[in-house]
Parts: sequence; C-alpha cells; structure tokens
Amino acid sequence: MNIEKLKLMQEAVRQAVDEKFIAGANLLVLKDGEEQFYCEEGMADVQNGTPVRRGTIFRLYSQTKPITAAAAMILMERGQIELMDPVSKYLEGFKDQKVWTPEGPEPVRRPMEIRDLLSMTSGLPYGGGPSVPEQQAQAVFDEANTKLHTDQEIGTVEMANRLGRNLLMFHPGEKFMYGTSADVLGAVIEVVSGMRFGEFLRKEIFEPLHMIDTDFWVPGSKQYRLAKVYVNGRVPEEYDHDHLTIQHGMDQPPRYEAGGAGLASTIDDYRRFAMMLMNGGVYKGVRILAPKTVEYMTTHHLTPQQQPYLEQTWPNLAGYSYGNLMRVLTDPGEAVYEGFEGEYGWDGWLGTYFFNAPKEKLIMILMYQLSDSGTTRLTRVLRNLLGAAMS
Repeated sequence: MNIEKLKLMQEAVRQAVDEKFIAGANLLVLKDGEEQFYCEEGMADVQNGTPVRRGTIFRLYSQTKPITAAAAMILMERGQIELMDPVSKYLEGFKDQKVWTPEGPEPVRRPMEIRDLLSMTSGLPYGGGPSVPEQQAQAVFDEANTKLHTDQEIGTVEMANRLGRNLLMFHPGEKFMYGTSADVLGAVIEVVSGMRFGEFLRKEIFEPLHMIDTDFWVPGSKQYRLAKVYVNGRVPEEYDHDHLTIQHGMDQPPRYEAGGAGLASTIDDYRRFAMMLMNGGVYKGVRILAPKTVEYMTTHHLTPQQQPYLEQTWPNLAGYSYGNLMRVLTDPGEAVYEGFEGEYGWDGWLGTYFFNAPKEKLIMILMYQLSDSGTTRLTRVLRNLLGAAMS
C-alpha cells in the first residue's frame, strides 16, 4: 500500500475536525492482517479537553447489527435455530400477525421467519414514519423510553413481543425495509440460548476475542473513555438524549439489550471482530464460526424482487445488496465511491463505519460520534483515498 497516500486520510479527518463537522475521530486500516495505518484527531470530549485515543469508547448503534448476525450464525451452526423457523416459535407476540393495507389489516401470507430478520425483509419498521405500522412502532419506543431509568424498564424479549403485535408494513419476504429486525433477532437469541442476549455475546464472542470494552453499558471505571456525542451541523453542541430506548449515558446495565443498536465498543475491539470474519471465523487461534458459515454470513441474500427497495431507500448504496444485517458490494461499477467486489460491512447512526474486503484482505474501521450521520461525505472521501492508496 502507498503509505504517503494513506496519510491523506489523516488530513481528511483533520480537516473535518477543523471545519467542526466532527469533534474527533479515529481511523484504522489493515491489510493482510497487518496494521497499515492508524490516526486519531480531535476531541472525544470538547468541553473537558479529552482527545480521541485508541481506547476511546464509541456508541455503535447500527454497527451492533453484524455482531448480532454473528450470534445468530453461532446458533445456526449448533442446530438450535434454522433460517426458515417461524419467529413465532420463539416469541409469542409474532403469532397470527397481520399486514397493514389501505383496505384494512390482512393476515400474513406466511409466517415471519428467521431469514426475514437477517435480511430486513420481515416487514418490521422503525418508528417515525407516517404509516400505521411506523406509528405503532414509535408508540412502543415512546413508552419504553418513558420507562428508562426506572424499575419498570422493558426487557429485550418483552420489547420484541410488543413490536411483533403491531401491524407489518408488508408480507414477510415481499420487500426490503430497514427496521427493528435485528432487535427482534436479539430476543430470539435470548430465548434460544436460555441466557440474556448480552451474556450470550460476552460468552460466545466478546470474551473469546478479548473484546474487553464491548458491551451494552460502560461501567464507572471506563466512563471517562466514553466519547461525547455532538449535534450534526452544530459541533461542539452536545447531543445527550436517549434514542431507540438506548440509555445515552450507558452508565447502567440495561434491561433492553438492543441487537440493532445497543452496543458500545472501541476501534481495537471491533478490529478483533472484523478480523475474525476476515479469517474465516477464527482470530488468534480462537474459532468463533466455521469458514462456511462466515461465507454464508457475508453473502448477499436479497431476491430480485426485494433488491429494488434497498436501492430506493439508499441511493448511496448503489451497487450493493444486503444480507445477514450487512451491505455486500456486488457491482463496484455502480458504487458512488471506490469499492471492492464482495466487500461487506455496516455503519452506525452516530458515524461509526467498517468494511471488510475479503479478496484484498483489507479492513477499514472509522469511529466518530455525530447525531443523524451514518455514512457521510467524510466516509466516502476516506473510501476514495483508501482506494487510491491500494495502487
């Protein structure tokens, strides 16, 4: 790799800090299992003058989803779940589901299945939209948010069952729609494993991979390392609201362990997870998944009927498909930035981002905390610079 061109990535991050687009970030690039480039710029906490460091803890939000998918793959390998299992086999709130139509609710044509959760083809929406199912989902989150920080907090399985009793946006398997599928999958994992979802992740993924700073909360001894979140367009104004029933302060173990949004982690912890996938399920001699399982997990699974709904949702994901809670690049020529065929990964609501490119043995992980961001212009610029450095 061209190290001088890699250094342009640090300049891009520094410029984003100088322009107050972000408060601070760190960035890691690995090739063939070796670290090629790392940089850190700006502040994790502007008010207290705390710089971003390798040990800074970031809220992952939707970058939690690939970890949830890996947990489901573990159960699949053991024969404890099967991808065509009805979700109602494990969660009673998913029995006798109905779909919203302009003419009124109608019964689902087939039960929602585990594979629908993994491909976001379940019909389960997030809240906030104008439709009846989206309003119902929002009502569930609103109620759960009011119970945060009380002894009436709603748990992982109860939350999923409440979402399951709502009307669906469409018949399972009919379309792609980004929503609460991963959160429901976390509840399935909790029921099947017989332990709390977070406990399963710790036992099966975090402890074996030595991901010592990844969890659904940040204990007091580590709180000083938790990055502040800043308001998009108004850095350094802090964002300090609970969102999607995630406790913003992350200072207490939550009852609701959100498989779609709840984890916090560091850039090096996530590196271990990414390298495990890159290595076909093993990292430093510890096997988490079989190579064939990783191959399945990192392959796209949308049908030609479902694919257009991904493209309509996110024009910036042109060239990508989706499967097992991650984007998968199928046509680099259609992408809006330099990409690698077969690469996979995901981002988070606050700007965390990763991808693995298996053919190139290339990994990139970016961490910052900016509300309503996801994949931004900065991320795309960094992707282009990385592509140029591959020459």
